[in-house]
Formats: sequence, structure tokens, C-alpha cells
Amino acid sequence: MLLLSLLAACGPKQKSEPGQAMASVNGEEITAMQLAEEMQRANVPAAQQAAAKKQLLESLIDRQVLQNAAVADKADRDPKVVQAIERAKAQIIAQAYLQKKVGTPSPPTKAEVADYYHKHPEFFAQRKQIAMNQLVFASADMSDKAKAVIDNAKSLDEVAAWFKDNNVKFAPAQITRATTDLPPDLSSRLLSMKAGQLFLIKEGERSLLNTVADVKDAPVTLETAGPQIEQYLMNSKSKEAATAEIARLRAAAKIDYLNKEVAGEPKPAPAAAAPAASSDQSVAKGVAGLK
Repeated sequence: MLLLSLLAACGPKQKSEPGQAMASVNGEEITAMQLAEEMQRANVPAAQQAAAKKQLLESLIDRQVLQNAAVADKADRDPKVVQAIERAKAQIIAQAYLQKKVGTPSPPTKAEVADYYHKHPEFFAQRKQIAMNQLVFASADMSDKAKAVIDNAKSLDEVAAWFKDNNVKFAPAQITRATTDLPPDLSSRLLSMKAGQLFLIKEGERSLLNTVADVKDAPVTLETAGPQIEQYLMNSKSKEAATAEIARLRAAAKIDYLNKEVAGEPKPAPAAAAPAASSDQSVAKGVAGLK
């Protein structure tokens, strides 16, 4: 936010009309237009706007105070700050161009939404919920002895008993995850496991020893998933249009790679294709919490 404020400070100052100034900080005015933009960005409900205006005005004053201090301290002349401002400026201008050029795509038809639903049963009709029991412990406690016990254990209770006897701190837990919450390869692995089979997941400083307790069908109907699918398809259309526009501009531009070591490969024109599997996961995430 400070960088964007500094970016705004680079432009010419415009004197506000009478009644448009909401506050003044050392002579720098905060206008009603600025406050209205903050309200719009915050997407404040109508019933809360009166209180929100006061809070957002105070936030704008805080930001102006910080900006004034930064300028006085010549922070705006720091090469890293200048570079960050230029980067933010370039991103904003480029995004504004794409938004103007691409616009908002037309909503998909009901037939398109239904077609996507039926082509991805793993996200919807065949969605499952997997209940798991866990032992959570520090990865640093995974000694050779602990590993041997885990490898040969028949149940979580057996490992928990060994942890207690050897003063290894752990916490039992129960979690439920939908297959759409997980990477496809992990979902397949969990669904194929035998009852009571143990598996270990390391997450940095902690490790999770798991076993699948139950698997239930948790299908999502077309009616329920429809809005998420519609939004995903619209986002896909926007992304495809933006990719095509960038490709068109690159084709028309004279691009010279001056450092061959970091030269990119020539980009082929984008072809109209089905969304990638990784993109499909965004839809899965959107419906993962649906019942």
C-alpha cells in the first residue's frame, strides 16, 4: 500500500474542489474520491458503510503520514523502492489494457456448464470424503528407532504407545478431506489403501502419521456446482483471451534477446484447447466444501 501511495505521489498534484477534501495531513489533502475508492475496494456492505468510512479515513491518514515520513527520509529515492514502484506501475497499466481489450466474457450456457460437470465426475458425481486419524509429532523426533516402529506397526495405537513409553511428544487428531481437496495422485493412493494401513506425511517441522478410518460418497449435484463451474469457465475464457492478445502483441513486436543465456524459447500461437488438469483443480477447490 505504501508503494502504491508513493506511485501516486509521483504524479502531478490536483487541487480538489471545495467540499471534496475529507482531511488534510501537513497540507496534503485526502479526497472524497480516494475514500470512495477505498470503500469500493473493501466491498463494504451498505449497513456498515457509515462506520467503515470513519475507519478507512483513519487508514488513509495513517498511510499519508507514512508516505510523508518516507519522502522526508528519502525512502522514495532508494533504488529498490524506485524499482518496485516501476514494477507496480507496469503491472497496473498492463492489467488495465488487458481489462479494456478483453473485457468480461459472456457467461457460459447451461449446456456448457452441464457438459463440464459430466466430463469431470471425479470432482462432482464421484466425489468422496475420506476420514483419517492422525498422530502429529515433530519431524526432529523421527529417529531410526521411531522409523522402524512405524514401519512395522499395525495400528496408530501401537505407535502412540511406543511414543508414550519413549517420551516422544505427539497429538492425536481426526480430519476429513474431500478427494477434491487433495492432489489427484494422493486421492488415488488413499482410496486404494487397505483399512488400517499407515502412511506418513512430512510437513516441514512436523510429521503426520495417518490411517484412513472411513470413506464416504459425497457427490455434488449439478445444481449446487453450477455457479462455481460457470465462474471457472468465465475465468478460463478471460485467460484464453488474454493469452491470445499477448501472443498477438508479441508477434507484432520486435523482440531481441540481448543475453542468449536467458533467452526464452519461441512461443507458438495459443491453440483452443480444453483447460489443463491443474486448472481444473481450481474448480475442485471451489466445490470441495460443498455438502
